[in-house]
Amino acid sequence: MNTVLQHRRPHRAEPKAVSSETFSSLINLAGRQRMLSQRIILNAILATQQHEEAVGVAQQALALFETSHGELTKGNATLPGVFFPALQAIYFGEQLADKRIRAFILQARSAIEALGTQAAITLVEELGKQATPLVNLLNQITQVYEAEARQHAHTQQKEQRALMGNIQQIAKQAKIVSVNAQIMAARAGEAGKEFSVVAGVLTAITGELDELIVSAMKSAQR
Repeated sequence: MNTVLQHRRPHRAEPKAVSSETFSSLINLAGRQRMLSQRIILNAILATQQHEEAVGVAQQALALFETSHGELTKGNATLPGVFFPALQAIYFGEQLADKRIRAFILQARSAIEALGTQAAITLVEELGKQATPLVNLLNQITQVYEAEARQHAHTQQKEQRALMGNIQQIAKQAKIVSVNAQIMAARAGEAGKEFSVVAGVLTAITGELDELIVSAMKSAQR
């Protein structure tokens, strides 16, 4: 039996650190599920009307839909699976999205396998009734990913601004030290020349650091 369709106890979602690129992949994959679900239903209907190529299209779309659902819920080498509480809630909470999606996969497989028999029309009609509620459910799942991605981006920006603020404070302290060092070197006269060079380099470095901080702060605010 395909592992996607096996009964499994919902695991507790543990928040994981993921990149913005991973969020984009998850949102795209979740969005593709909506398109695939409709392609499955449409081609199953077309197949009952003697469109021979529709059977293969429906089978291919179903295989992709089932694989993608497994990647979204269980993860793979690059995707984390169910990794934050809101996702856990929609897949395994009151919405029972995982159970409903797996039921659709079974229903779609039965309808496709029955094509060419007397039972096909009834099975495909029942499958067609799932079109709107399933799309609504898949839309909700995509929205959960999008909301978490926005929160992730906001948190990253906030952390980046805090880090830049800390670096800015260190740079200010370093600048004060460099100024004091230059004053002391000047007072030392000939003996302080080498120390003056070092202090000058430190001043130049803190100036460059200030420019980098300003640039990074502007980028974080975009």
